[in-house]
Amino acid sequence: QAEITPEAVPVPQAAAQPAAIQESRKTVYEIRSGDSMASIFKKNKLSPSLLHQIVNSSKTAKQLTDIRPGETLHMAFDSDDNLLSLRLEHSKVDSLEILATADGFTATEKSRAVDTRNTHLSGVIENSLYVSAKKSGLSDQLIMQLADIFGWDIDFALEIRSGDRFTVIFEEDYLDGEKLRDGPILAAEFINQGKTYQALRYVDDTGRADYYTQEGRSMRKAFLRAPVDFRRISSRFTRERYHPVLGKKRPHRGVDYAAKTGTPIKASGDGKVIFRGKKGGYGKTVIIQHGQTYTTLYAHLSRYNKKSRKGTRVKQGQVIGYVGKTGLATGPHLHYEFRVNGVHRNPLTVKLPAAKPIAKKYRDDFMIKIQPFISKLELIGRTLVADAQ
Repeated sequence: QAEITPEAVPVPQAAAQPAAIQESRKTVYEIRSGDSMASIFKKNKLSPSLLHQIVNSSKTAKQLTDIRPGETLHMAFDSDDNLLSLRLEHSKVDSLEILATADGFTATEKSRAVDTRNTHLSGVIENSLYVSAKKSGLSDQLIMQLADIFGWDIDFALEIRSGDRFTVIFEEDYLDGEKLRDGPILAAEFINQGKTYQALRYVDDTGRADYYTQEGRSMRKAFLRAPVDFRRISSRFTRERYHPVLGKKRPHRGVDYAAKTGTPIKASGDGKVIFRGKKGGYGKTVIIQHGQTYTTLYAHLSRYNKKSRKGTRVKQGQVIGYVGKTGLATGPHLHYEFRVNGVHRNPLTVKLPAAKPIAKKYRDDFMIKIQPFISKLELIGRTLVADAQ
């Protein structure tokens, strides 16, 4: 194989005469962890200067500096082993194609046409949401979406009951007639202990998507009900509890969520970190101020997230630390407190303030676009009731 030297740059000789180019050899690489374009070029005896020229030929071509495991790289060479083209497949749909030309290189982003279809699935809770949703045909991705949408109003670990029902209307993407992936949930309904919750997706003109009730109220709340994915609640909010370490009764002004050491802990709402450090029996602790009214406390952390330093602003859902058992703790868990005007409130039952409703300027468009989904949910609901009878 002939090495492409700097003298062969800016353009391989064969590329200067496109009509005469004859593809002689192709190579396909499955990108793995640790791979880089530099190492791949070296394996093919292509010079670093050629890679430099390609990457700097356009803003689009700079994507080659950020290849990721799972992507596929196709390279084509002429009979003199000059590079004719390369194609980086990000997925079955999206790719980057670079061609050698008489003037250098051209880079083009390409997307294959995807057929998007709307479909729906319904199910009845028999035990857990996950098991019942899988039985109904929902993918893991859709189950997580469903839990995220209704998780503000329904505690899926404690409040769901056998006989609860759900319906999900969602997108599916097809490529060449075969299902490629699930898209977003467009509308959903969950009947929990006889109470019906509905969520409708709306995308505004900035591309921001969110879920709302029929009246335009956000499904999100200003705070997460639980800031960690937990196995169980090991201790609840109570005025008097026997402390397992101190050996005496004292108030427990928060909720303990048992979880594995290292489980990410999320900020329950937007705010500012006003304390990060060791705090007596709490061990490693983070306290966040949310406006003038609310503060939340997260204790017994094993370690902090480096982006949650005192004085920094955090967003809802941002990881601020990790579950541990520092301080007076018998096992790994998160101790979580919620205070309103300095007064401790039960995180499991306190009424959470809602996020902002749909903007007034979008309201008319929202009402028009959600009507077909409301009608569809009603039709599906009537069908399910009829089938059950």
